[in-house]
Amino acid sequence: MTNISVIVPTFNRAHTLERALNSVIHQTCPPVEIIVVDDGSNDTTTAMIEAWRTTADFSGNFVYLKTANRGVSSARNAGAQAATSPWLAFLDSDDEWLPHKLNTQAPLTEDYPLVHGEEIWIRNGVRVNAMKKYEKSGGRIFKRCVDICCISPSSVLISKDLFTKLDGFRSDFPVCEDYELWLRITARHEVGFVSEPVQKKYGGHEDQLSRLYKAMDFYRCRALVPFLENRDITAEERAHVIKVLIEKCEILIQGYLKHDNLADLATVQGWLSRARTAQSAVQIAHSAADRLPRSEFRGNL
Repeated sequence: MTNISVIVPTFNRAHTLERALNSVIHQTCPPVEIIVVDDGSNDTTTAMIEAWRTTADFSGNFVYLKTANRGVSSARNAGAQAATSPWLAFLDSDDEWLPHKLNTQAPLTEDYPLVHGEEIWIRNGVRVNAMKKYEKSGGRIFKRCVDICCISPSSVLISKDLFTKLDGFRSDFPVCEDYELWLRITARHEVGFVSEPVQKKYGGHEDQLSRLYKAMDFYRCRALVPFLENRDITAEERAHVIKVLIEKCEILIQGYLKHDNLADLATVQGWLSRARTAQSAVQIAHSAADRLPRSEFRGNL
């Protein structure tokens, strides 16, 4: 067994949870612990768990935590807090791991505090090819993480020390909580990557959060704002943050005004103002550097 705690958050997904759990216990190198965090389900999840435990061939530690409904971030964080292993792996209850997932990722933990992997997309029961912009990679990927959420939670293997140090997923983000955490991690660390698929990611069902929240860019912008002043990123990366934040804020504001949705308008306008101020400061700094004599450049090297 691998010294990994697997955390499976779930809410009213008894119909897919068994598939997810079976993919964990059928790993070529199983984990030592599985923690299912039931985020206030009112379906047959509890009965499904009881029945599954009587037949599942798993000799490791199994924990079933039932909590009030507080969202996926709180569920994942509760599982991480209860975990006894130094490494955490997350698996959403509607996804499925391929058998070699943990075995291929574990060796990379010697060099990286977070390892993720490629995935197979299944939408409405049919395999689909991901667009080029969703292509995944390892190394210093902060800039790519600004553009899009390019790490899937169900593919992640992460150091518990790092997860705890960063206080895990933000529970005040009902969506894009993964996008926000990956930004904070990739701003500080390179990440490991397994280029072969390690999971099947299922989409298209009605209870997906991405289908329930229409203005997800509000939370992406909220996640980007702190990086206007973050010292962990390079000047090039900060310039990219500014560019993307301005674009997203402008689109949000247009939508709010068009649909007379003014609840978050002032907040987004404030973010846009901060981003434009930061952009102006960068342009002034570049302009001043361009005017310096070549001898000054040499003297500052």
